[in-house]
Amino acid sequence: MSNETENTGGGDQDWAAAMAEQSDGDTAVAEAPPAEFENLEDTSGGPADDEANLDVILDIPVTISMEIGRTHISIRNLLQLNQGSVVELDRLAGEPMDVLVNGTLVAHGEVVVVNEKFGIRLTDVISPAERVRKLK
Repeated sequence: MSNETENTGGGDQDWAAAMAEQSDGDTAVAEAPPAEFENLEDTSGGPADDEANLDVILDIPVTISMEIGRTHISIRNLLQLNQGSVVELDRLAGEPMDVLVNGTLVAHGEVVVVNEKFGIRLTDVISPAERVRKLK
């Protein structure tokens, strides 16, 4: 509902008074004060502040996955897969696996067995600069 329909009784008189004031020419346009903006510059004191900021994210969980290879197949071939089928991947035997964190390549490694469980030994860690370059 608009204000016009909410006002009852003297609404027409209020509008007439407002219009009369406007036509008198006595109304001056007030200048708005200049806008003030928050300072967005980095005012941190240095490395100590960076360590404190890093503490905020240290407990955030991430997903680590190892990729041994990829392949593209048609849906027809996918539907024909059954127990014992072999899917050829784009990697050679003995090639290092990719280590992905939240889908981003961070390292290469080789499969190891520790206490009857699979693990991966990192053989090459991608530098942060290289990771950023790959994102672009």
